[in-house]
Amino acid sequence: MSEYVLLAAAAILFVGSHFLMSHPWRADMVRRFGANGFLGLYSLVSFATFGWMLFEFGRVAKGDVLWPARDGVWMAASVLTLVAAVLFSGSFIRNPSLPGVPDAMAGQAPFGVFKATRHPMMWGFALWGIAHILVAPRIDNFIFAGSLVFLALVGSKAQEIKKRKLIGAEWDAWLRRTHFAIHPVALFQVGIGPWVAGIILWAAATWAHPYWNVAGAGLFRWFSF
Repeated sequence: MSEYVLLAAAAILFVGSHFLMSHPWRADMVRRFGANGFLGLYSLVSFATFGWMLFEFGRVAKGDVLWPARDGVWMAASVLTLVAAVLFSGSFIRNPSLPGVPDAMAGQAPFGVFKATRHPMMWGFALWGIAHILVAPRIDNFIFAGSLVFLALVGSKAQEIKKRKLIGAEWDAWLRRTHFAIHPVALFQVGIGPWVAGIILWAAATWAHPYWNVAGAGLFRWFSF
């Protein structure tokens, strides 16, 4: 297990720095560095810690899998990553959770992918992580992808607490109008735009898997185009 120590350390630093800078340290850092300085430092630390985690994930030995990834598992993972791509693609439009977006945006009616969940970007990351754990259930992947799933879902809940304090009544109204977990039926009500963008992103990402020395994914696992 010692071979996973550095990967685990990088994952803890990546996740921990996100939570610390987003919550207990945020106000003091904004006072010290200003809003733009804080965002710059936050981004620098995030990219640096994620880069370290990615480096350790790439160099650590790949151990045995805990279960075989048969076609059924790959199909489930393909569906999850497609939904993740749709949610992620639509999350940049009228998202009240993004930095710099006016607080009044929380008073809008749910739009696009926000009909399915109020955290489409975070669920996109979480579904991506879950899918990759399913098809590669190794210890290194549980650490790497699992840290992304944890950060996305626990971070979403922590963000809601912070937004409630900052925005108040409008955010509470937004919570009442939207879902935390993905509403499956609402996925078909998000509009054509997120689906088109998501399918393009999903197709490109799955097509590119061999360039990362990974077996074909999505439709490219079974079909050649």
